[in-house]
Amino acid sequence: MTTTMPSANWSYPTAIRFGPGRIRELADAARAVGMSRPLLVTDPGISGLPMISVAVASNEADGLPTTVFSEIQGNPVGADVERGLDVLRSCGHDGVIVFGGGSAMDAGKTIAFMAGQTRSMFDFEDRGDNWTLADPDAILPIVAVPTTSGTGSEVGRATVIIDESDQTKKILYHPRMLAEIVIEDPELTIGLPANITAWTGMDALAHCLEAYSAPGYHPMADGIALEGMRLVKEWLPVAVADGGNIPARGNMQIAATMGATAFQKGLGAIHSLSHPIGALFNSHHGRTNAVVMPYVMAFNRDSVAERYGALARYLDLEGGDFDAVMQWILQLRETVGIEHTLADIGVDDSKTDLVVSQAVNDPTAGTNPVPLDQDNLARLFANALEGRLN
Repeated sequence: MTTTMPSANWSYPTAIRFGPGRIRELADAARAVGMSRPLLVTDPGISGLPMISVAVASNEADGLPTTVFSEIQGNPVGADVERGLDVLRSCGHDGVIVFGGGSAMDAGKTIAFMAGQTRSMFDFEDRGDNWTLADPDAILPIVAVPTTSGTGSEVGRATVIIDESDQTKKILYHPRMLAEIVIEDPELTIGLPANITAWTGMDALAHCLEAYSAPGYHPMADGIALEGMRLVKEWLPVAVADGGNIPARGNMQIAATMGATAFQKGLGAIHSLSHPIGALFNSHHGRTNAVVMPYVMAFNRDSVAERYGALARYLDLEGGDFDAVMQWILQLRETVGIEHTLADIGVDDSKTDLVVSQAVNDPTAGTNPVPLDQDNLARLFANALEGRLN
């Protein structure tokens, strides 16, 4: 096992500066995309940490005055974005540095996207050609700095924001929501607690697994998803057990980026269920994905068995078939401390009708390998609540 992590620059699908210590290039990256007065959007959990104060001080020493905005919930809501827009506009910021995990990425990218728009943010929900309603010239540049290894939103063209009017998670999309430069520095993830490391790492796995499982022909996405899953298999248990292991941290960052790159092919019922559960029960997205994962796999079995055989062989799993993949997932969940049922994380059946109605209409439902409807989603939700893997 290697003990060092290389540095490299990639451009797939966006410009990525990867490697330990690359955060020192933040001011250069901001200036390169045209920022002179960036707004740094982060989450409350890290806003007081040295990594943020050091980043701000470094920017200002380089002539880039920087304001920090961190009034963001774990599952961002529209009001979080509106507060951020007020700060951005009142202070005359000309770009957004999104710095943190999935919540910061979603809120910060949406703030940059909405900076000059005149319509409601939810008019740009990822349905049909809604994205064409936006004024592309009114979108501010984005530099993304991930501090977790799960969502992969640093290389995504979409965000997830809760619409408080109906308590639904809505996916907002525009091609220009893609960050212009990403700085992936594994040293920034060293302080991540073991449980958050596990939850976000399982989110990266969910992205890869669902992209690989989605119907349709996209060999590039399939190849990226396969390698992302191999990295999770090798490195997530190490990152959870030894949070200071730089190769483990770095490879999990890469796996997260690969998952978000691959899921342009599609997602599925893991996310279709996780989105409303997160909105209605305020559960962590990656943790919810991890709990739901094997129940969705079992539900999709007949449609994905052949593909999972190829996956098992790529991952060198004994048996080389669907059951081998299932056993690996169950063992991985146990190893990194994921609960077995939704009930174990505080979800109950009191909002079943809402969960199911939102799940069947979620944009990710359309690319599940088995067509989803109210009845089979209700059964799937019940299985995940009660622990029935059949």
